[in-house]
Amino acid sequence: MVLLEREQYLSDLQARLEAATRGPGGIVLISGEAGIGKTSLLHEFSRLQKSARVLWGACDALFTPRPLAPLHDIARQTKGPLLSAIDSGATRDRVFTAALDELERGRESLVVFEDVHWADEATLDLLKFLGRRIARTRSLLAASYRDDEVGARHPLRFVIGDFPRTSTARLQLSPLSRPAVEQLAREAGRPPQDLYGITGGNPLFVTEALAGAAERVPVTVRDAVLARAARLSTAARDIAELVSVIPGKTQVWLLEQAGCLDEAGIESCLGMGMVRDEDGSLAFRHELARRAFEDSLSPARQQSLHARVLSILAARPGIAPARLAHHADASRNVADVLRFVPIAAEQAASAGAHREAVAHYRVALKHAELLPSAERARLLESYSYECYLTDQAEESIEARSAALAIWRAAGERLREGDALRWLSRLNWFAGRRADADRYGAEAVAVLETLPPGPELAMAYSNRSQLDMLAHEIDSAVHWARRTIDLAEPLERNDIVCHALNNMGTARLVGGDPAGWDDLHRSLRIGLEGDYQEHVARAYTNLSSQAAATRLFDRANRYLTDGIAYCDDRDLEAWRLYMLALRARARFDQADWDRASEDVETVLRDPRTASISRVTALTVLGHIRIRRGDPDSRSPLEQARPLATDIGESQRVAPLACALADGAWLTGDRDTVIKEVQDAYQLSKGQRDPWGKGLLAVWLWRAGALEEIPADVAEPYALEMAGNWQGAARIWERAGMPYERANMLAWYGGEAEQREALVIFERLGATPAAQALRKRMRDQGVQGIPRGSRQSTRLDPHGLTRREAEILALLCEGLRNSAIAKRLFLSTKTVDHHVSSILTKLGVPSRAQAVAMARRLSGR
Repeated sequence: MVLLEREQYLSDLQARLEAATRGPGGIVLISGEAGIGKTSLLHEFSRLQKSARVLWGACDALFTPRPLAPLHDIARQTKGPLLSAIDSGATRDRVFTAALDELERGRESLVVFEDVHWADEATLDLLKFLGRRIARTRSLLAASYRDDEVGARHPLRFVIGDFPRTSTARLQLSPLSRPAVEQLAREAGRPPQDLYGITGGNPLFVTEALAGAAERVPVTVRDAVLARAARLSTAARDIAELVSVIPGKTQVWLLEQAGCLDEAGIESCLGMGMVRDEDGSLAFRHELARRAFEDSLSPARQQSLHARVLSILAARPGIAPARLAHHADASRNVADVLRFVPIAAEQAASAGAHREAVAHYRVALKHAELLPSAERARLLESYSYECYLTDQAEESIEARSAALAIWRAAGERLREGDALRWLSRLNWFAGRRADADRYGAEAVAVLETLPPGPELAMAYSNRSQLDMLAHEIDSAVHWARRTIDLAEPLERNDIVCHALNNMGTARLVGGDPAGWDDLHRSLRIGLEGDYQEHVARAYTNLSSQAAATRLFDRANRYLTDGIAYCDDRDLEAWRLYMLALRARARFDQADWDRASEDVETVLRDPRTASISRVTALTVLGHIRIRRGDPDSRSPLEQARPLATDIGESQRVAPLACALADGAWLTGDRDTVIKEVQDAYQLSKGQRDPWGKGLLAVWLWRAGALEEIPADVAEPYALEMAGNWQGAARIWERAGMPYERANMLAWYGGEAEQREALVIFERLGATPAAQALRKRMRDQGVQGIPRGSRQSTRLDPHGLTRREAEILALLCEGLRNSAIAKRLFLSTKTVDHHVSSILTKLGVPSRAQAVAMARRLSGR
């Protein structure tokens, strides 16, 4: 079919490719509904290229996708180091690096990833990896996907949201117009009838309809495909049925071994719309057509065909386990499911496709009762671990509990103890602190009855970690030392690294600077041993402790190095955790715009762990409180159950203080006391000078502190001792202007209050500035500066970069739902941004906000 009404898309693609090949490289996302012509467009664009090489990879439509399927396709085209890395079974990091090296040192390239809505987790990670580094190449990365299949929670959305905005373009394909459809009908010698109304201009539907029986226009692709199939010979239908159960393409050797290499039959299939590659492989022209044909077969016929394909593939070396697993499951061959599916799961896990590994294990577990008990327990443990990595805590706990029951029944005490230790860790991730403590104690009790080994060492370190997280300093250090004493003779540096992290963090929380040496040693061991999770933990705790003690220069260095380390290795959970920490640090330094950007990144992915989410939500709510933005309570109320379930002071205290800050600005001291009291009681028995001090000072300000504690950080101690000037100097040195302005505003004279007012105005802290003006007026101060007139300028309205971006889209006439789709946000998030924009601009409606923006920009 001629590519009608696609000239502008081809022109845009050519311009993007030429810009990318000059450098820096870029990304183009091609979206649209199924059948809209994404692949046809890319094929035509590829055909037109004369100088740039074309590297093409496609994602599988298997029940559970094959890990890195597009990269396997591309590697066969490039040969060389990339193919060697894949064939040698290299680690995912090495394979990803080899892919980037190929683009960096190779000539100008168009790299196509087709149908990424079907991409496995490893391929999505690869896209994210390349997308963040594409500027280092002279390549255009083109990815096509069905936008009607990529919902708000689809993993692809979060990958695309992480692409650099400056180097990413989007092409959304439109249906053909009525004149174009009528032209195609005339060229096919067919009356247009109501072809446009029936097909909606979808090129695939138009093509299938025009290829169908002349006397009618099929309403659906299924009708069109089956109408054409009805005219096939017996031999041709056998071929079509076999090809229909094989996603992708069916190789010549497979057709031959299945007894379907009949040239007349193949020609007949080509006449009904199937296609043949240069190597002779046969496929349906579109996945929709393949599925329509397969779905028309009886279940018994489908099962028989899958069994025939499986028998051929299983006898041939080098077939991807995921492909074998697909046909084993579809043929209901339980023995082969248990044979191939765990192998496919292991391969997916080794490639980093952990969601796919989970899906494979679920298939195998449907038949796990046929396995010996020990093998079933190991399968459950593997499934549990993959669920743990994919943030499916409840499923992980359920599977590990089932494995624990098997080990107990078998009297396998070592396995039992290790399972208990895992259940402790998993329950902590699920926010059930009491269960985590119980399982952790049980693990130690069981394993101490056995000869000491690495399992006991990890159980000790787990206890240390739990106590460190709860700020039980002495106990955390005790268990860490016991771990190290046991792990060092075993030469288990990974366990030593884990324990040093716990001990160093606990010491720093308690105010012991020796903890820095422990954490730096943990980081060094982790880097030398390539213990990636432990390295990420070391950077996390180094940065969190530096920020908690207001050493922001040091915290920023750790965060920069740590986020880059995790970014390079796609350690997403730790990257998001450190982004939440950075948001907190930037909030404390009154860098609220950049803190908001970090928060947005963390909250964009609904799979973000509760530990990271609670921090981000707390920061978001606190920023809104200090700016006077609308809906400040919503994120804080979302954070409250998360913090309560986790039950740790480091999660509870910042939330309590944010709520207290909001109440204080409205003069509601009773609410200040109510929000802080329980959190302060939780911290009273802990050695945490900064956390305890922040809670204590809020109660002191509200007149509800019975006794000033001695072990609090210096600025809080000074303020409660009446030395507000000393506290203000510390906040100034620390780079925390809002806290300094509070000291000047609350305790200073007229000169200090005027200085505080300037600071509040500069920060955009509208509620604090308004409260201070009222206080100054009540004190009889004359000549108080008025607030900045927000109607006279746009950027100084305090709009964040995201809000400015949304306002620009409002000016384009987009509704909130369309803006959400464009920016890969939820509609609710856009609603909140729009509400904030209206408040900051001081206008009651979207129309007036748009009018103001256009007036101020001279449009």
